[in-house]
Amino acid sequence: MTSPAYVIDPPACSSLPVAGTDKRFPVHRIFCVGRNYAAHAVEMGHDPDKEPPFFFLKSPSNLATDGAAFPYPPATGDVHHEVELVVALSRGGADIPVETALEHVFGYAVGLDMTRRDLQAEAKALGRPWEVGKAFDHSAPCGTLVPASRIGHPEAGTITLRVNGAPRQAGDLAQMIWKTPEIIAYLSRLFTLQPGDLIMTGTPAGVGPVVRGDRLDAEIDGLIPLAVAVT
Repeated sequence: MTSPAYVIDPPACSSLPVAGTDKRFPVHRIFCVGRNYAAHAVEMGHDPDKEPPFFFLKSPSNLATDGAAFPYPPATGDVHHEVELVVALSRGGADIPVETALEHVFGYAVGLDMTRRDLQAEAKALGRPWEVGKAFDHSAPCGTLVPASRIGHPEAGTITLRVNGAPRQAGDLAQMIWKTPEIIAYLSRLFTLQPGDLIMTGTPAGVGPVVRGDRLDAEIDGLIPLAVAVT
């Protein structure tokens, strides 16, 4: 039955599982950092020199959690994987200093920024927004959050992705052009950050296509691996 406070039933809150508890982390927004590893910037045809970061958004409803399958999306023939470190914020704020930015972090997870590369390329060529290429249903598979109180704040460590057991992406968190505290501080000058915000921090080189039947295994040192089946 529809709640008397709304003309339709409000959507369910998107959330992520948290390691060591049966409670979940509610998700408010998903910010994504573009081209944050030099080698990936090069493979996408861009200069790897450090420039101000840029961001795009996914919707919380794009999350696919708890080992959910990734349904191959419509209107595309070129879907790519991008493995990323996901940062979850427990505190918000504006104009957050770099020096205290990590105090706003609840924890970290392994995530995938799935991309309809052909639609993204078309949008780029026409000077249009990227949402059709980036913010489609199930485009943000994400693993279990591990609290920073348990593992600290990872500054280095391998980040990898295998497709059907074969290595595709490999890098190190230390190779991020913009580090986690810098990303939080910069983003907080553009938006008032909120508890529940997620930040996907960019992907190393080796992005490539997936097809139905593929199994993706994403791992970051110290975090809970993420396995996704493409259906």
